[in-house]
Amino acid sequence: MRHARRRIARRVTRLASVGGIVLGAAMVTQAVASEPPAAAPRLLAEDTGAGLVGRLGAARTAGSWIDDDGRPVVAVTDAEAATEVRAAGATAKLVRHSLRELGSATRQLRAAPRVPGTAWVVDYRSNEVVVRGDSTVSAADWSELTDLADGIGGFVRTERTEGTFTTRVNGALPILSTAGRCSAGFNVTDGTADYILTAGHCGPDGSVWFADGRGGRPVGRTVAGSFPGDDYSLVRYATGRAGDGADVVAIGDGQGVRITGVGEAAVGQRVFRSGSSSGLRDGEVTALDATVNYPEGTVSGLIETNVCAEPGDSGGPLFSEGIALGVTSGGSGDCRTGGTTFFQPLPRALSALGVQLITSAPQTGQGVPPASSGTQNAVAPPDAAPGAPVPVPGEAGRRLLARLTDPRIVGPGLLVVGGSLTALAATRWIRTEQDRKAYQRRYSATWG
Repeated sequence: MRHARRRIARRVTRLASVGGIVLGAAMVTQAVASEPPAAAPRLLAEDTGAGLVGRLGAARTAGSWIDDDGRPVVAVTDAEAATEVRAAGATAKLVRHSLRELGSATRQLRAAPRVPGTAWVVDYRSNEVVVRGDSTVSAADWSELTDLADGIGGFVRTERTEGTFTTRVNGALPILSTAGRCSAGFNVTDGTADYILTAGHCGPDGSVWFADGRGGRPVGRTVAGSFPGDDYSLVRYATGRAGDGADVVAIGDGQGVRITGVGEAAVGQRVFRSGSSSGLRDGEVTALDATVNYPEGTVSGLIETNVCAEPGDSGGPLFSEGIALGVTSGGSGDCRTGGTTFFQPLPRALSALGVQLITSAPQTGQGVPPASSGTQNAVAPPDAAPGAPVPVPGEAGRRLLARLTDPRIVGPGLLVVGGSLTALAATRWIRTEQDRKAYQRRYSATWG
């Protein structure tokens, strides 16, 4: 009777273990096959901050930025404005100088004699105007500029910077002309023809662009632009069309990222830049409305970042989470030692040129922000037109692999499978031990 009970218990244990394995496998399959839940709609931090600044006005605010936790911070000059900011869900920071005062300081700097190799920005976080001079600025010119800054007020700070402020001609995919080499930025359209939007300093109207150095693969001709003052230009495709995949920008190594919209940059925002010289690089926006005195002329209203760039990256795209923000203008430093890079904001360029960005509709599973390693989900084949890469099949396979290797998704099922296998192995071991002991008891009398 005792042996019968043992046999029943072992059978029940084995059946339970096998059932656990089947259940765990089903859990893993269901977890991998199911789509992740769509993210709930949210108001972007950069939209919240900019909206509050616009609503409260330049006399009561001094800019906005995104903190390390991704929350919007708005600089305000009075307690009542701070209360309104907090009521809107943002963080308020009381400061001394308003956006109106800071803007007045930059206008005084712009009205002074131009000094190539200098730049200034409004630093929202420190509530200051920061004036920088590169290594090409003479001691005499720098002395005059610092005297001017001191005369404006104590909230204007001066500092010297290494390297030189230059445009980045010489990028995304390269386009070449007699003026030098630049990078294709974003594909745009006026409803009749398609164009590449790139940097204005890359070449004047009439510049002819090619995809190779021998002039055998024509891309198009520059038909409009602005530089200095602004830094954007429009290259009309030779065929009139950007082709398939016009909503994807190249990021190097044959890969690209899908663009789903256009937006304004925000201080503190994590951003990515692509160029044919240095590939994909990331960093954050450090200031807005920057003015740079290049050797070729002065450009204002730029986005300042701590993303590096090198010659040949001019005109390349700046984006964040699939949202187009600007095109590369210039900067200082390089990608070995780091540096500062300025970008022409895209919304202003689109408005001035009368064109629209070619985009794709946002979809679940798309618009994934790129990692700093430079990998992305869309790929441009070698025969894609400059500025118009197309996605490569296999995205579903990559997503499946990612889900298979995500312990949060397959972990519970694998835990059930592992526990069931352990129980099955333990049952087998216990049975073996019981059989061995029974054998010893039966034949021990005959041993010796």
